[in-house]
Amino acid sequence: MIRAVLAGDKNAYGTLVARHSQNVFRVAFRITGNEADADEVVQEAFLRGYQRLQSFESRSEFGTWIYRIAVNCALNMINKRKVEATYQIGEETDPEQHQVQVADAAPSPERSLLSREIEALQKTAMRTLTPTEKTAFLLRHMEGCSTGEIAETLHIAPNAAKQAVFRAVQKLRRNLAPLRVTP
Repeated sequence: MIRAVLAGDKNAYGTLVARHSQNVFRVAFRITGNEADADEVVQEAFLRGYQRLQSFESRSEFGTWIYRIAVNCALNMINKRKVEATYQIGEETDPEQHQVQVADAAPSPERSLLSREIEALQKTAMRTLTPTEKTAFLLRHMEGCSTGEIAETLHIAPNAAKQAVFRAVQKLRRNLAPLRVTP
């Protein structure tokens, strides 16, 4: 497929996009936490992939390569947003504006309040993670990636990937301890 694209067949790249876009979107959404940003990351990742396809060395599969590009694009977007946020301190933003919510059958007011409190604690806990820890955690526990795949995606040693996942889990356990139910 890649040889066909390099030979000038643009439709072949469309096939690669169709084949891998769902996985790329999923990881982008988990990192950015927002559908519109994830869509932007997917577009940026595949555009960069197309522009840099000649540098693809086939040491890994195309899916892993484009996945790594998407992770980098998502992390860049998060860092860019943090910088932008520091300049917009005076402006108020509504955090619920960027959430995807699924309607419950008929939640009680107590359940709704508890759900919002749990969600706020989870978001706060995730913000304590470094971008590497967050991405390593998401790749391992949400995407089911191996330590080797995480290391390759983040351009770090396998041992560093394992440590990033471990640190993320430890931080999350500490920060989410108030949610534990003791018998």
